[in-house]
Amino acid sequence: MIRTVLLTDRAWPDSTIELQTLATAGVKLVESPSADEATLMELARTCDAIATNWAKVTPAVIEASPNLKVISRMGIGLDNIAIEAATARGIPVANCPDYCVQEVADHALALLLSHARKIAFFHHRMKQGEYNLQAGLPLKRIAGQTLGLIGLGKTAQNLVPKAQALGLKVIVYTPSGNGYGLGLPMVSLEELLNTADFVSLHAPLTPATRNLMSTPQFQLMKPNALLINTSRGGLVDELALKLALDQRLLAGAALDVFNPEPCDPTQSLFQDERVITTPHVAFVSEESLAQMRREAMEHILQVFAGERPRHLVNPAAYGA
Repeated sequence: MIRTVLLTDRAWPDSTIELQTLATAGVKLVESPSADEATLMELARTCDAIATNWAKVTPAVIEASPNLKVISRMGIGLDNIAIEAATARGIPVANCPDYCVQEVADHALALLLSHARKIAFFHHRMKQGEYNLQAGLPLKRIAGQTLGLIGLGKTAQNLVPKAQALGLKVIVYTPSGNGYGLGLPMVSLEELLNTADFVSLHAPLTPATRNLMSTPQFQLMKPNALLINTSRGGLVDELALKLALDQRLLAGAALDVFNPEPCDPTQSLFQDERVITTPHVAFVSEESLAQMRREAMEHILQVFAGERPRHLVNPAAYGA
């Protein structure tokens, strides 16, 4: 019997890598024409595995698939997968936690530099025909300023030496207090927001972290501070961010992720010239996408072969 993998959605032009990887084991790939729940439920009825990029794999989708053996997330975050429902049925869920660590760290640093040197600001003004260096002043030397990291996962850890090479002081807040032996000052969230010139988010989106940055947090920030988010859009209360900018509680924001996605780029927050935006592109490079796509398919083949996927996120699915 030929096994079938349902690909719910993809953010790349074709599925060549997925097809080639699965073909080594004689596995068939079926692509969904839509990411809506009803379509996914219908296609899930005859699939043995689900590979998802951003589409929501809900409890209803999981329950609609009687032969489902594994769910493979083509990415890092897991907020679009009903992990509890999968675990209850003994279905392993895997993700790709390492594929874009360098890219996202680089992107966060690029956003920091773009704001600190007013690159996006001056670029926009010159495209409008204005040649005026005074418009973007004052500018401060980057070396000696403080970068505050909220979360210290692999991406944040990769960012640390790059930021330090620029002369930035790095401080960290994480609920676990785990500094991973990097020798960084571990501080409270309040102290980080009071101290940092740049606040970069590197936390997962969970019920506890949703709207982690909202009015009370913006009120603690320095008026010259920048908020950087390359993690998950739901970490930031976008309405509160706009109000905070209007009240000059912080100097700007640099956002690669939004809530919802895609965002409406015509909204006033995203049109504000103090806000740098990129379309959830931080994870992208030719190398990172190729690695992630192969790895996500390999997780499925590992389960089909009776093995645990290399990056299992719910060991309880195996009763452990």
